[in-house]
Amino acid sequence: MAYKTQITTIFFSITTHFFLLLIINSASSQQILSTESTSNAATTEDCSNRWIHIRNLPSRFNLDLLTNCSEYPLFGDFCPYLANHGLGQKTHSKSRSWYRTDPLLLELIFHRRILEYPCLTNDPNVANAIFLPYYAAIDSLRYLYGPDVNSSFQHGMELFEFLQSDEPGIWKRHMGHDHFLVMARPAWDFSQPLDNDPPIWGTSFLELPQFYNVTALVPEGRAWPWQEHAVPYPTSFHPPNMACFEAWIQRVKRSRRTSLMLFAGGGGIAATPNIRRSIRTECENSNTSINSSSSSSSSSNFNVLERNGIYSKICHIVDCSNGICEHDPIRYMRPMLQSTFCLQPPGDTPTRRSTFDAITAGCIPVFFEELSAKMQYGWHLPEENYAEISVFIPKEDVVFKGLKILDVLMGIPRSEVRRMRESILELIPRVTYRRHGSSLGLRTKKDAFDTAIDGTLQSIKDKLANMLNHDL
Repeated sequence: MAYKTQITTIFFSITTHFFLLLIINSASSQQILSTESTSNAATTEDCSNRWIHIRNLPSRFNLDLLTNCSEYPLFGDFCPYLANHGLGQKTHSKSRSWYRTDPLLLELIFHRRILEYPCLTNDPNVANAIFLPYYAAIDSLRYLYGPDVNSSFQHGMELFEFLQSDEPGIWKRHMGHDHFLVMARPAWDFSQPLDNDPPIWGTSFLELPQFYNVTALVPEGRAWPWQEHAVPYPTSFHPPNMACFEAWIQRVKRSRRTSLMLFAGGGGIAATPNIRRSIRTECENSNTSINSSSSSSSSSNFNVLERNGIYSKICHIVDCSNGICEHDPIRYMRPMLQSTFCLQPPGDTPTRRSTFDAITAGCIPVFFEELSAKMQYGWHLPEENYAEISVFIPKEDVVFKGLKILDVLMGIPRSEVRRMRESILELIPRVTYRRHGSSLGLRTKKDAFDTAIDGTLQSIKDKLANMLNHDL
């Protein structure tokens, strides 16, 4: 049985590699067509300052890395999630929009999507940005979990040497300021100081002076972002056309919110004080007090709301311990659709994929650290709009000062909750990675990929303008 599973995995990896290679090799023809289309006035106007050149990298920097998908037992086997160009397998046979997506494969998802970008050019000299299709996070696994753990400071050097030796003029034109790539892990995982001896967790890719000028798109940036910009984690929702997208939006609008608040996640069982433990304790106590008809103020307030037909449950916990929810969106999306507020406490790192799952479900996120979203996703979730789309409760007030999350959320007027949900609905396209090959109608809505490209082009434009000003 084990032998059969191994053969299946190998076959799956080779098949995926083959089809991806066919598609990615077709990019050159798309680039040539884009370059030739500059003679068309309308196309030139649409693509003005938006041309992107995809750097032709050897397959060892991307597709070959996928054949190692089962090589890191400490990390896990991600071979099954390579299907559908990184979207993963469908949640069920009749699904059209829902997949078992692994966030690690954002690099593959982005690579596939950029091949459909309408302003590709085969000429790097006319490009406003250069995309490096390097699967940095997947390549980092050999340094984090594999045989090269003691050589993590070398992560990225092979790529840099290639860029210097193969058509070096592309890099030297702006010394990498116009280059960008996707790294599908938090920036901290690539920020190990070069002088650490022995090495600790992470690689040193973002610490290499050679890559200081490159723009990196990551799911989580550092507190003081330098090279990186945060982009949304991919959720499991990837609609192929406008009909599927609108059907989901209508479902979100119609969904009856029977729970006041929800926490989908693990942790919170340690003895030491932390925000997840506080959330679990408050949820358990609140539900117990409601069931026993406690006379506390929170219970009385809730009973009033319950009699008015608003909520039937005060707090819902979806236990996602040991990663059981990661590739099974049904476990948490249905409860999110039934909840008004979705609690987003930090875990090992400040950000959570669950933030974007919640938005997709029309569930208002509740943050406990500003680094969880407000200081991260400026392109997709503008900082000035945070009060309209989320609730912020400092975790210190909850953990150490006894502030009850329930009291804060019940203090928000229903009219304001309604406005917040309407704002959340408007955000759903911006945090969704639609399926590759989607309909032309759906492409009229800017999604997470489109917004990331817009932000990247503007960021590179600003950097090049600053370089010019310094030279004057």
